[in-house]
Amino acid sequence: MKENMRAARSAVLVGPQGAGKTALAAAIIARSGGAPAALDAAPETKEFGMTTEPNFARTDYLGEKWMLTDCPGSIELLQASIDMMEAADIVVIVADPHAERAGTLSHYLKFLDDRAIPHVIFVNRLDETQTRIRDLLSAMQAHSARPLVLRQAPIREGGKIVGAVDLVSERAWKYREGAPSELIALPDGAKEREREAREALLDTLADFDDGLMEQILEDKTPPSDELYRLMAKELEEDLIVPVVLGSATHGYGVTRLLKLLRHEAPNVDRAAARQRLNGGGNVASVIRTIYAPHAGKISIARVWKGAIKEGSAINGGRVSGLLALNGETRGKTEIAAAGDIVGIPRIDDLHFGDLIVDGAIKRREPAAAQPALYALAVRAKNDKDDVKLSTALAKIIEEDRSLSTERHGDTGETVLKGQGDVHMRLAAAKLRSRYNVEIATAPPKASYRETIKAPADHHARHKKQSGGHGQFADIKVRIKPLARGEGFKFDEAIHGGSVPRQFIPAVEAGVVEGLAAGPLGFPVVDLAVTLHDGQYHSVDSNEMSFKMAGRQAMREALPGCQPALLEPIHRVVVHTPTAHTSKAHAILSSRRGQILGFDAREGWSGWDSVTAMLPEAGVQDLIIELRSITQGLATFESRFDHYAELHGRDAEKIVAERRKEGGGG
Repeated sequence: MKENMRAARSAVLVGPQGAGKTALAAAIIARSGGAPAALDAAPETKEFGMTTEPNFARTDYLGEKWMLTDCPGSIELLQASIDMMEAADIVVIVADPHAERAGTLSHYLKFLDDRAIPHVIFVNRLDETQTRIRDLLSAMQAHSARPLVLRQAPIREGGKIVGAVDLVSERAWKYREGAPSELIALPDGAKEREREAREALLDTLADFDDGLMEQILEDKTPPSDELYRLMAKELEEDLIVPVVLGSATHGYGVTRLLKLLRHEAPNVDRAAARQRLNGGGNVASVIRTIYAPHAGKISIARVWKGAIKEGSAINGGRVSGLLALNGETRGKTEIAAAGDIVGIPRIDDLHFGDLIVDGAIKRREPAAAQPALYALAVRAKNDKDDVKLSTALAKIIEEDRSLSTERHGDTGETVLKGQGDVHMRLAAAKLRSRYNVEIATAPPKASYRETIKAPADHHARHKKQSGGHGQFADIKVRIKPLARGEGFKFDEAIHGGSVPRQFIPAVEAGVVEGLAAGPLGFPVVDLAVTLHDGQYHSVDSNEMSFKMAGRQAMREALPGCQPALLEPIHRVVVHTPTAHTSKAHAILSSRRGQILGFDAREGWSGWDSVTAMLPEAGVQDLIIELRSITQGLATFESRFDHYAELHGRDAEKIVAERRKEGGGG
């Protein structure tokens, strides 16, 4: 028996939407004799018809405790899968049985390969297709850096898969609805396929074991026990990826999967070593945060060493109401031992990624979250809910690391950023159902600017007399355009004290205020203003007067300086499967993008990266169109690069809309 065998182990189920992860989790619990867990209990699950957040469940199989995590399949909720996979002992990728959809596994396989996390592929719903397994395996292998090892050969009757042969023991089973499979004699028609598949399995295993290679070369039959030992070792070291077959809905192949996990999945100490968790006697880490109605903040933690007990001290506080998670049920527990996943309520100082080491919180910077791909300006429909909205946004962002907010000072908008339209609608649903905040959304306004193309000399006088001390300031300024990207410069060339030194900063402040909205309605950039002459009054001149004169000078002079609209341009890199590269080119071009080139995506076999300069307005819903042509696979990176002049109808339309909103001259 392996060391720590009785410590709970964590299996995380991931895969594309519709692959059947939740059905498989339920089938594993049922087949292992565990109490049924109400998975997908979140109210948004019914509204959206899909898993919207990780489901935690627990079961025992032949005396061993298992923590199961069923993750969302939507590509827009990938962050949840990433966070859960990081803390897993083993990951089960639930795959669609169609070869043409093998690419939907690429994000999971790449993440797991890069981090050397052991994983197995469960090909689900095989009873629904006549796909040849060798074709499916070949299609999936194109997305995996590790060799895929088929563990079972299918048995077909009338073109349908009705059972499977274990390629190690060479025993054959026939599937039975909702029950363990029936042991049968290996059908004659399956013997040749079984022999070929077994030889492929042995060859792959032998690539990592010289002893097995010698036995194969000497034409010896290795004993089954030795093969199982090798597969467990090579899986634990993330050298191979076993592939098993079945149908979660009908219960086919579930027992085979459970046996594989029991005998070959690594223990918690292996995952702890992968995360370099070496010190401390009692060690846990926060893997997720949730805010539950009536319960408040719950920090979900994985225990790596030792235990967390009811009443344990954490940073001077006490654990009260330790929670065992099983679907929507959160029952109290006295202790969470090594391997367990447990809920720690109401410790506000705990955050995602934090370590709890012998009762002390140690901050650990988590890996960067998925970059934002889509954004919406949000506001509370009821102005009285502004404070409530701010608090609610902070909570859903703490629950979901791929959400973020940003305040756009030039437009006054609060912008919510995420992974796509579904992600944004899900956030709105959470705000509504959990925090009673209705929001209005709109595409964020692009950060347009304006500049000037012609110089000007201008004389501005501010004079006001209303009894007592008046206001007086007289200035002459020289305005000239600067090169793109130089911003704003102010200097003075005053001689003879025509403008006293103490008033010059006030002139600059007024000029800056006057540039906040130019004649087109947008902030003015890339120009220089020089104060070179003026007049003052010994009684009526003051700082406010000269500030007003500076602002007046800009308002009067800029319309005659040939104002021009500037639009923000982003440098965008689109990552797409090679088969869709030409379509990505077309999408970028249709959005006024300038293609700079493309190359193979580094570290991704069969992918390209297309680089382009794209107006900010074209970035807004780019991800939606890209996903529509790539089975949801394509993504992109974007960062502001420069401003460029915009002319013609597009510019006229933008300026007209701005003036309609009340900006500009």
